[in-house]
Amino acid sequence: MSFESTIPLKILVVDDHSLIYDGLSSCLAPYPDMQLVGFVEDGLSVYQQCLSLQPDLVFMDLKLPKMNGIEVVKQLKSRWPEILIIMLTAVAEEKTAREALDIGANGYLLKNSPKSTLFAAIKTVVRGKTFIDPGLDEQQIHAFDTETNDLPILTHREKQVLGLICEGLRNRDIAEGLVISLKTVESHRTNLMRKLNAHNVAELISRADRLGLR
Repeated sequence: MSFESTIPLKILVVDDHSLIYDGLSSCLAPYPDMQLVGFVEDGLSVYQQCLSLQPDLVFMDLKLPKMNGIEVVKQLKSRWPEILIIMLTAVAEEKTAREALDIGANGYLLKNSPKSTLFAAIKTVVRGKTFIDPGLDEQQIHAFDTETNDLPILTHREKQVLGLICEGLRNRDIAEGLVISLKTVESHRTNLMRKLNAHNVAELISRADRLGLR
């Protein structure tokens, strides 16, 4: 991997598990145009390390001791708008990804992604574009508007039906429990599939969980 600049890309890793730093160090070691300059294990220490090390790119975990990754991103972007930040996290949630991107993160990368995705993320953000891990539903991420809390709009009855589907109830059981017709339940189910872009019950339940809808 190489970049247009002859100056090495300085990278800071922020994570409370040293194995993440070790893994990144191993992946990037063969590339002299990328230099790991530091490792921070808690959110409160990141600002001072950025002052000292002046990194070009920060890999940022979401769940950190003392200050979470979202708050750290806000702090860094207010001081250094040009700094590149890739969230490196195990949180595979479209809603969380959108929140991170909205407050200034340049990319959202899942920790279980292969090395090729890591390099794709770096290349993408260095070129001034936003990177979204292919393990997430990019269309759903773009459909969010976290500033207005704009989730897929479900009616009260659709939320009831969704909750019962997630509990494993069959259409007939749902109809009896809500005292509505089987046809009405089937209609709600169809609408839920469309609104959540799901093709089967497993996908519907997964999306409901990831979007915080139950």
